Amino acid sequence: MPISLTDAKSAELFARARRVLPGGVNSPVRAMRAIGRDPLFVERARGVDLIDVDGNRFVDWVCSWGPLIHGHAHPDILAAVHHAAAAGTTFGAPTTAEVEIAEEIASRVPSVEMLRMTSSGTEASMSAIRLARAATGRDVIVKFAGHYHGHVDGLLADAGSGLATQGIPASAGVLASATAATVVVPWNDREAVERAFAEHEVAALVCEPYPGNMGLVPPADGFLAFLREATEAAGALLVFDEVISGFRVGPGGAQEREGVTPDLTVMGKILGGGLPAAAFGGSRELMERLAPLGDVYQAGTLSGNPLAVAAGLASLRMLDDDAYHRLHATTETLATGLREAAGDRPVQVVSVTGLVTVFFSATPVTDYDEAKACDTEAYSRWCRGLLARGVYAPPSQFEAMFVSLAHEPEHVTRTLEAAAAAFEAAW
Repeated sequence: MPISLTDAKSAELFARARRVLPGGVNSPVRAMRAIGRDPLFVERARGVDLIDVDGNRFVDWVCSWGPLIHGHAHPDILAAVHHAAAAGTTFGAPTTAEVEIAEEIASRVPSVEMLRMTSSGTEASMSAIRLARAATGRDVIVKFAGHYHGHVDGLLADAGSGLATQGIPASAGVLASATAATVVVPWNDREAVERAFAEHEVAALVCEPYPGNMGLVPPADGFLAFLREATEAAGALLVFDEVISGFRVGPGGAQEREGVTPDLTVMGKILGGGLPAAAFGGSRELMERLAPLGDVYQAGTLSGNPLAVAAGLASLRMLDDDAYHRLHATTETLATGLREAAGDRPVQVVSVTGLVTVFFSATPVTDYDEAKACDTEAYSRWCRGLLARGVYAPPSQFEAMFVSLAHEPEHVTRTLEAAAAAFEAAW
């Protein structure tokens, strides 16, 4: 039976928040409007145990949208942050730890010889695109519908009609001129990509190699290799946005798993160990175009912040082969159990190490149009049913569940029991 959720304190806080924060939140998905309820206000968390201000306890499959691959408040990460904070919270000057985390990343990610740190994935995406345009002397960026690369004006573009179309602004306040050099194509559509390159002088093609912002929609067999070939033939750069997949699906991200090396890689989330940090990187030749060596300007007061670097290093150093084996096993157990719980209902469960999406669709989802065609109302009912049974899943059909190393078998069992009941209630 569903638990009786008490939310008096959350309701009071939400009322206060709406007076001083737009929509009562600092990021839209937190509002939970997509599933037809008000947001949770979290008081504390440890491992995968999340407790809201009303004392309700949940198994957390959101994990701060991906950074917490070791779960909440991991003691080694807390110790690293405490140690760093005792020496000073920010200096605006180089530190030893910045060099160490750069070396750690370069040793893991195939495409990265050098990198530049930022404080957010949006900054890293914006900077990578600027560098790509400078390196090629071209303007046009090709992106895929349903792929999210931060709230950069030029990448907040929707697709029009046709196979490959000029991007149109996806947000008020974004100038048409900002997206005029963005071409949007459907994911997994080779013909659309070929048309885009035939019709435009392309600076770069940017994609999430394992898209997670329309739900998890993996690339078709050979599609990433095709993108590598197409960009090389056109003299364009291939940019992988691995903010979600980086250090999650394997030590070197999706590019290592798929054997496809991009020219530039955007990274974040796990990179900061739960604190704000991101980076972009590539070959030495490309990265030395950045100031102070080159003519591409990029800067950030808090880039390489000592606390974020300490948390990131601690997080990365715990991600050994055994950790990925355990993460993969937990992911497979969860995904298989969700398929069994769904039974013959029109549900698709998609997974890759560390990521799971439940699509309410009778057929597999291969692109953004098919993701949008899912039964989002049924997903909302299912998600609310999970919350009522003490399981916190992404409050949107267009997000992935984030599996962590803190998820134990008992958490999976509790989740699958709740999921089965929630599937029954959703219909």
